[in-house]
Amino acid sequence: MDFKEVEKSKSFITIEIIEYVHNSVVLKTILKKSTGNVSLMSVDTGEGLTEKTSPFDTFAQVIDGHAELVINGISHSLKTGESIVIPAHAPNFIKPNGRFKMILTIIKSGYE
Repeated sequence: MDFKEVEKSKSFITIEIIEYVHNSVVLKTILKKSTGNVSLMSVDTGEGLTEKTSPFDTFAQVIDGHAELVINGISHSLKTGESIVIPAHAPNFIKPNGRFKMILTIIKSGYE
């Protein structure tokens, strides 16, 4: 997989650096370090993600549209500008519910 961070010290409009793709989920990593990473995700209408867990906390912020995240069996409805922290080791998935874009920030330090 070819990885390229966004150019540092140059401003950008976050919502514009990832596009919606018909019938797809798109993930774009904008910063990747050993202590964590920041990614953008776009999800088209009718698409979702299967249940997963992560050994790290994940900060999720919706930047366009509306998303439904299910964490530990509890549904959370988020709209543009709203955020949630997905706890480490918590089973979670995204329910299909219309298209949206979000920022995902994973913090890998502090678990020693």
